[in-house]
Amino acid sequence: MLRDGITGDWIGTFFKHKGAVYQARLSSDAGTAATASADFTARVWDTHTGEETFAIQHNHIVRAVAFPPFSSALLATGGMEKKLRLFDLSDLKSKADLSPTTTENNLFTADQGFEIGAGIHKGTIKAIVWTNDPNTLVTAADDKMIRWWDLRTRKVVQEQPVQGEIGSCEFTNSKGDPSDIGKGDPVLTIAAGKAVYFFGGPDARTHLKTINLPYEVASAALHPSQRKFITGGMKDTWAKVYNYDTEEEIDVHKGHHGPIWSISFSPDGKLYATGSEDGTIKMWKNCEGPYGLWRADQ
Repeated sequence: MLRDGITGDWIGTFFKHKGAVYQARLSSDAGTAATASADFTARVWDTHTGEETFAIQHNHIVRAVAFPPFSSALLATGGMEKKLRLFDLSDLKSKADLSPTTTENNLFTADQGFEIGAGIHKGTIKAIVWTNDPNTLVTAADDKMIRWWDLRTRKVVQEQPVQGEIGSCEFTNSKGDPSDIGKGDPVLTIAAGKAVYFFGGPDARTHLKTINLPYEVASAALHPSQRKFITGGMKDTWAKVYNYDTEEEIDVHKGHHGPIWSISFSPDGKLYATGSEDGTIKMWKNCEGPYGLWRADQ
């Protein structure tokens, strides 16, 4: 579903997937969306009309999609095939325009893209993050390895083994403040096993910190200027707030009845949202004083 980022109002729903949608991404101009699904497809959508632009048929479940930071012309996909692929969407559009009868419903096979690092991934690719350096892309896979790829050479330039199952691998919200944790760059925050990993810099390759916790972490999100991060529990299903510098737990929220697979701060930092396997998204107050319907002082 597409919603207004300010009000949360429903704009429209993209219909065509026949299986679970594992991930959705917007291009930098918000004019194009991409979705990864258990129906073995990645689909590209026009957010203005709601129409499907392309469907890319893979040979197994697609778990991750990513656009470059300043373009909607390329798309990266990954999943249970253990293959990282890049697609030139402008090339696919040209092929669809030239041969409308041979690309029924704008359906293309995954071999229309080119594979990066064949045979390197030994597990399902669960997340893809395109860094602010358009030539550097990050993958998180079930072989318990985070990899940084140089797209010019199509080779791994850095690896980070992690302790356990990867829950989330996401960029934080960033306002470009040079005094925050990332010094103005987004911070890559990774939840894996019983640890949260933080990486910064223009290409997200600088290791900032690893924080070990006494429980399995399903997801994590950092607020760089407030210097706090939140984790979603795998088994206890609680959202816990920590001070990034002291690593002290400063708050805990209970209410979900399943693993918390996704966490995100609002752009103004006054709220954060948790998405759970229990089928709910919950919004939590993250500021002092009143906010919306919340009137408590804490």
